[in-house]
Amino acid sequence: MADAQWIVDDFAAALAQLKSALNEPADRDLIKAGSIQYFEFSFELGWKACKVMSAEQGLPDCLSPKACLRQAFTQGWIDDEAAWLAMLDARNRMAHTYDARKALQIYDALPRFCDALQKLLAGLQSLIQS
Repeated sequence: MADAQWIVDDFAAALAQLKSALNEPADRDLIKAGSIQYFEFSFELGWKACKVMSAEQGLPDCLSPKACLRQAFTQGWIDDEAAWLAMLDARNRMAHTYDARKALQIYDALPRFCDALQKLLAGLQSLIQS
């Protein structure tokens, strides 16, 4: 589980940064933009951690974020598939285009996304420890 450990640790660090950013008063666009960037890091590390964990568990390869999320849902590592698909959509929107209105909508969803990310992190950490 050595490969899984390092990516889960990185995922935990990114998520801690996201939580810290969300605790800041959102009175400046810079705080909101930073929070969205931390979300993007956390999401990327989350699905990639699922990919690594899947490989280490001997599960079929999942080559895309959507495939990894489906596998994580099947394995019970995530329990809110709708939230994860919304996160994937949000990440895709921010990665390929910038629209201030969409960014604000994503910022408003970050607390819900943070909860889902935290549940995945806890589940992956539990797998590593067992």
